[in-house]
Amino acid sequence: MTAPKSQERPPQQCQSMAELRQEIDRLDRTLVQILAERQRYIARAAEIKSTRATVRDEDRVEDVIAKVVAEAKRAGLSVDIAEPVWRELVERSIAYEFKAYDAKDQRSR
Repeated sequence: MTAPKSQERPPQQCQSMAELRQEIDRLDRTLVQILAERQRYIARAAEIKSTRATVRDEDRVEDVIAKVVAEAKRAGLSVDIAEPVWRELVERSIAYEFKAYDAKDQRSR
Protein backbone atom coordinates (compact mmCIF):
# COMPACT_ATOMS: atom_id res chain seq x y z
CA MET A 1 0.00 0.00 0.00
CA THR A 2 1.40 3.41 -0.94
CA ALA A 3 1.26 6.42 1.32
CA PRO A 4 -1.39 9.00 0.47
CA LYS A 5 -0.17 11.99 -1.50
CA SER A 6 0.40 15.25 0.28
CA GLN A 7 -2.42 17.75 0.20
CA GLU A 8 -0.03 20.72 0.33
CA ARG A 9 -1.15 21.76 3.77
CA PRO A 10 0.18 25.01 5.24
CA PRO A 11 2.34 24.35 8.33
CA GLN A 12 -0.32 25.64 10.69
CA GLN A 13 -2.79 23.05 9.37
CA CYS A 14 -0.46 20.14 10.10
CA GLN A 15 -1.59 18.38 13.25
CA SER A 16 1.14 15.76 13.56
CA MET A 17 4.82 15.21 12.89
CA ALA A 18 3.81 12.73 10.17
CA GLU A 19 1.88 15.45 8.35
CA LEU A 20 4.75 17.93 8.74
CA ARG A 21 7.24 15.38 7.45
CA GLN A 22 5.02 14.58 4.50
CA GLU A 23 4.99 18.25 3.53
CA ILE A 24 8.73 18.62 4.03
CA ASP A 25 9.29 15.56 1.82
CA ARG A 26 7.03 17.11 -0.82
CA LEU A 27 9.06 20.31 -0.70
CA ASP A 28 12.32 18.35 -0.91
CA ARG A 29 11.10 16.62 -4.09
CA THR A 30 10.23 20.02 -5.55
CA LEU A 31 13.62 21.46 -4.57
CA VAL A 32 15.39 18.53 -6.25
CA GLN A 33 13.49 19.21 -9.47
CA ILE A 34 14.37 22.91 -9.32
CA LEU A 35 18.03 22.16 -8.59
CA ALA A 36 18.14 19.71 -11.49
CA GLU A 37 16.81 22.47 -13.75
CA ARG A 38 19.44 24.88 -12.38
CA GLN A 39 22.13 22.28 -13.08
CA ARG A 40 21.04 22.07 -16.72
CA TYR A 41 21.63 25.81 -17.02
CA ILE A 42 25.06 25.41 -15.44
CA ALA A 43 25.89 22.68 -17.96
CA ARG A 44 24.77 24.94 -20.79
CA ALA A 45 26.96 27.74 -19.45
CA ALA A 46 29.94 25.39 -19.70
CA GLU A 47 29.05 24.75 -23.35
CA ILE A 48 28.75 28.46 -24.14
CA LYS A 49 31.84 29.77 -22.35
CA SER A 50 34.85 30.02 -24.60
CA THR A 51 37.57 29.86 -21.95
CA ARG A 52 37.98 27.91 -18.72
CA ALA A 53 39.01 31.13 -16.95
CA THR A 54 35.46 32.45 -17.29
CA VAL A 55 33.91 29.57 -15.32
CA ARG A 56 34.55 31.27 -11.96
CA ASP A 57 33.32 34.85 -11.86
CA GLU A 58 33.63 36.29 -8.36
CA ASP A 59 31.52 39.35 -9.21
CA ARG A 60 28.73 37.04 -10.39
CA VAL A 61 29.04 34.92 -7.23
CA GLU A 62 28.55 37.96 -5.02
CA ASP A 63 25.72 39.22 -7.24
CA VAL A 64 23.90 35.89 -6.89
CA ILE A 65 24.38 35.89 -3.12
CA ALA A 66 23.15 39.48 -2.78
CA LYS A 67 20.03 38.67 -4.81
CA VAL A 68 19.36 35.54 -2.75
CA VAL A 69 19.79 37.40 0.55
CA ALA A 70 17.37 40.10 -0.62
CA GLU A 71 14.84 37.51 -1.77
CA ALA A 72 15.23 35.54 1.46
CA LYS A 73 14.40 38.65 3.46
CA ARG A 74 11.31 39.29 1.30
CA ALA A 75 10.19 35.67 1.57
CA GLY A 76 10.77 35.34 5.30
CA LEU A 77 13.66 32.88 4.96
CA SER A 78 16.38 33.28 7.54
CA VAL A 79 19.49 34.80 5.97
CA ASP A 80 21.42 32.49 8.31
CA ILE A 81 20.00 29.62 6.27
CA ALA A 82 19.87 31.20 2.81
CA GLU A 83 23.35 32.65 2.53
CA PRO A 84 25.43 29.61 3.51
CA VAL A 85 23.17 27.26 1.54
CA TRP A 86 23.54 29.36 -1.60
CA ARG A 87 27.26 29.86 -1.13
CA GLU A 88 27.64 26.08 -1.02
CA LEU A 89 25.26 25.66 -3.96
CA VAL A 90 27.25 28.17 -6.00
CA GLU A 91 30.57 26.52 -5.13
CA ARG A 92 29.23 23.08 -6.06
CA SER A 93 27.77 24.53 -9.25
CA ILE A 94 31.11 26.07 -10.18
CA ALA A 95 32.84 22.73 -9.58
CA TYR A 96 30.20 21.02 -11.76
CA GLU A 97 30.70 23.63 -14.46
CA PHE A 98 34.48 23.12 -14.40
CA LYS A 99 33.95 19.37 -14.93
CA ALA A 100 31.49 20.03 -17.74
CA TYR A 101 33.83 22.55 -19.34
CA ASP A 102 36.79 20.18 -19.10
CA ALA A 103 34.73 17.35 -20.63
CA LYS A 104 33.74 19.66 -23.48
CA ASP A 105 37.36 20.68 -23.91
CA GLN A 106 38.43 17.00 -24.07
CA ARG A 107 35.80 16.22 -26.72
CA SER A 108 36.96 19.10 -28.90
CA ARG A 109 40.59 17.93 -28.98
